[in-house]
Amino acid sequence: MKLRVLGLLFATLALTHPHAASAQSAAPDTSADPFLWLEDQHGARAMAWVNAENAKTTAVLEKDPHYASLYGDALTVAQSADRIAWGSFLGGAVYNFWQDSTHVRGIWRKATVASYRSAHPEWITVLDLDSLATAEHANWVWQGAQCAEPAERRCIISLSDGGEDATTEREFDLGTGRFVDGGFVLSRGKQRVSWVGEDTILVSREWNSGELTASGYPYIVKRLVRGQPIDKATEVFRGAATDGGYGVSPFTIIDGSGHRIVGIIRPTSTFETEAYLVRPQGVARLAIPAKSGIVGLVNGQVIVQLSEPWKEGSTTIPTGSLASFDLANANAHPDRLSPAAVFEPGPRESVGGTAVTRGSLVATILHNVRGQVALFTRGAGGAWSRRQLPFPDNLATGIIDGDVHGDDIFISVTGFLTPSSEWIANAANGRASSLKALPAQFDASRDTVEQFEATSKDGTKVPYFVVHPRVMKLDGSNATILTAYGGFEVSETPNYSPIVGKLWLEHGGVFVLANIRGGGEFGPAWHEAGLKTHRQVIYDDFAAVAQDLIARKITSTPKLGIMGGSNGGLLMGVEMTEHPDLWGAIDIQVPLLDMLRFEKIDAGESWVGEYGSVSVPAERAFLASISPYQNLRKGVKYPEPLIWTTTKDDRVGPQHARKYAAKMAAMGDPYLFYEVIEGGHGSGANLKERAHTSALEYTYFARQLM
Repeated sequence: MKLRVLGLLFATLALTHPHAASAQSAAPDTSADPFLWLEDQHGARAMAWVNAENAKTTAVLEKDPHYASLYGDALTVAQSADRIAWGSFLGGAVYNFWQDSTHVRGIWRKATVASYRSAHPEWITVLDLDSLATAEHANWVWQGAQCAEPAERRCIISLSDGGEDATTEREFDLGTGRFVDGGFVLSRGKQRVSWVGEDTILVSREWNSGELTASGYPYIVKRLVRGQPIDKATEVFRGAATDGGYGVSPFTIIDGSGHRIVGIIRPTSTFETEAYLVRPQGVARLAIPAKSGIVGLVNGQVIVQLSEPWKEGSTTIPTGSLASFDLANANAHPDRLSPAAVFEPGPRESVGGTAVTRGSLVATILHNVRGQVALFTRGAGGAWSRRQLPFPDNLATGIIDGDVHGDDIFISVTGFLTPSSEWIANAANGRASSLKALPAQFDASRDTVEQFEATSKDGTKVPYFVVHPRVMKLDGSNATILTAYGGFEVSETPNYSPIVGKLWLEHGGVFVLANIRGGGEFGPAWHEAGLKTHRQVIYDDFAAVAQDLIARKITSTPKLGIMGGSNGGLLMGVEMTEHPDLWGAIDIQVPLLDMLRFEKIDAGESWVGEYGSVSVPAERAFLASISPYQNLRKGVKYPEPLIWTTTKDDRVGPQHARKYAAKMAAMGDPYLFYEVIEGGHGSGANLKERAHTSALEYTYFARQLM
């Protein structure tokens, strides 16, 4: 199980910031909310409104001449059999979850390692979700599996209804290919499960009604033994209802040498956690920094990724580093861990993903937003050494999985115009080779990629990638989509997107990815710079990239569209209200938009460390000044946005998008609103639904910009 704690906190700064001239004079609207009734997520009145809005939007977009071909292309891409079947190591085999036109909900399947390495693996279906959903009259969506190590024979499979975060947990036997009669079963809820042995699990869930944090996550961990009634489970650990973050989580990690760490992570805020060892003699807190995460175990060494410096005695390991400590020593002295540095990033470097093999740690390293892969091994004296693995330059790399019982690692390699490929690297000999490659999903022969920098309002240099036709007139006439995320230390890197390529680039469009602050592209400090009341720099960075694109005459306001989802949806809303005259189109996806009520909606309370809280006067004032819902103003000319969300999103929730659209309707401003009825915090529960949503989006962009 991989655990990662994102983030850092910052104090307040001045609350003033530039709005577009047409939107600057009026104060934000913080009066009584006339659209609170739309927060009733599944209520009859709210759903009647949703269905009416969906009908209006589909009547416009599905009847547009662009739609039919775009939907056909999106569905072809989504259901293509040429997609890479990304593999994970499990029980001596390679497992993969697969969806296509025949398996709409998907199948979990396996192949031998030798077969998987061939051009045409022989797959054996382990679990068919379509058959299961039909038999049980449920809309099951796959949410993953955790298997008891080291045998990896029994697994807890997580299924959700329609894609929501809440799951049902059921024990499955890989040997028989069936759910275990009388096995572990946990009813629907937001919960976390970890194996301690084949007959014991640790569970964090709502044991009694109301035992959840304010953000709706569990904070009590109990031990459940096979055959034991769930109400007889023994309490192991208790956090507090006031805890922040995503709830208390048990975890178990076993390395290739047989060392085992059983622990508990307790988030105390969005980015701060406490880590505990579960030992026979009791639970003990580990003295690791609050802004850090345990990411692996190698030869008895626990690997920690730091988002703040680790200071112990005379040792200081800088923020953004990978560090290690000895598990045996930690069991005896959890308050004195004697950490060692594994990797310390240089300027413009950051750690991406990590994985472990039988005896090594592998990590992706971003250097100026370009991927490298490094292998780390620990010498007899305790010092870690690094060697570079041979991967192509100027592309993005990502770790898919490492074989904890062997030496192999699956690595993804991708670029905007380079079809994704799966590589296999060997930690023992340091070699790497391409294993599978995606055939070209769109014609990229006429396109190229460049990286530029914009200068933000405070002088910070902000890099961004532009994917464009090789022959491109610099006259402002190019239809362009600009996207970014800007939050939670999430790094946005080049990625081969058949949807973007087929539905946009092939039609002559330009695509831009901005690496604005708030992300993790340059380590924790890049994220830290935009926390809470410092957040205006994120929005300034994005606007600066747009203005740089216009200054270079790559595009112009009537031809410039923007898109972003979740926290990126908030970014879109802020850019719409702060710079209404800068955009020709705005695609707002599963967004946060009401920042004065975000803490009261679904998991919003867990993000206070990122955004601040309305309970703190200075933070409330800042949130009011940037909150898109409150800053929509009558009489301002806004571009017509596409606002879409999903009914079963129990993370951000559909409430933000609904109320934003309803307020625009009340002001008489044009907009398009669409709500996917299934799909959780995403664009649909299956391939057809996701293709439909993509077709709506690119039909919208074609209408607005082309």
